[in-house]
Amino acid sequence: MEGIRGNGTAKVALALGAGSARGLAHIGVIQVLQEAGVPIHMVTGSSIGAVAGAFLAVGLDMRFLGKIVVEIDFRSLLDPQVPRLGFIKGNKIYQFLHLLTQGKSFSDLSLPLAVVATDLEAGERVIINQGEVAEALRASISIPGVFCPVQRDGRWMVDGAVTERLPVNTARELGADFVIGVDVNFGGREVEINHTLGVIMQSIELLEKQLQDSYISNADVIIQPKVGHFGITRFDLAQDLINLGREAAEEALPQIRTALGVMGFPNFIVP
Repeated sequence: MEGIRGNGTAKVALALGAGSARGLAHIGVIQVLQEAGVPIHMVTGSSIGAVAGAFLAVGLDMRFLGKIVVEIDFRSLLDPQVPRLGFIKGNKIYQFLHLLTQGKSFSDLSLPLAVVATDLEAGERVIINQGEVAEALRASISIPGVFCPVQRDGRWMVDGAVTERLPVNTARELGADFVIGVDVNFGGREVEINHTLGVIMQSIELLEKQLQDSYISNADVIIQPKVGHFGITRFDLAQDLINLGREAAEEALPQIRTALGVMGFPNFIVP
């Protein structure tokens, strides 16, 4: 904070974390930030956080998007197959993402976007900010063993949560001065180990947990919707998740407003 006091020229980034169904809370967070006039100059996202960030960067009306996701039967977006590289082909969800991102490339977006995925063979984080947005999103949400990985630039890409669940560090590396991180794995945790997806997701969360504190500490403001008690497949509870995202963002607004006032952004006054 001390190094970015000034005339409101700092770059503000929104970093949206992974969390499967819990990530629907991102919609509520974004709605509140937009209503409050919080400037966002770039977005980074991992897994479902990348999806929410892309919808923002495309310019979708987030209120309208909230109404859409409440009505969607997310099971209709799955195309099961006999497992080879994954239980779900991912073609249907790619078509859905292609539709809502309007087939745009990163260069067409109104807001800079960086999508985090993972190189399955190298075990390395991959930052995608070129090419078709829907393809990048399809890579970022590819839970290993559940979705077929995406082959891109000679690499097999899987879920960004494997290497960076909350892409705060990615935002810093891309030049952000001030980062608002949204962690959608906060609160009492419901562990689902009664199906394959639950086993895989719990394994990923355990492997990643030791790194999460460093991601959170590197954010200037962290918003944590209390959604940890929601199962990772509870897309049917979309409205509840969106509402909890709104509540968490509203609680964080005084801290955000104060910080923006310190940085000299118009319409934000230091108390």
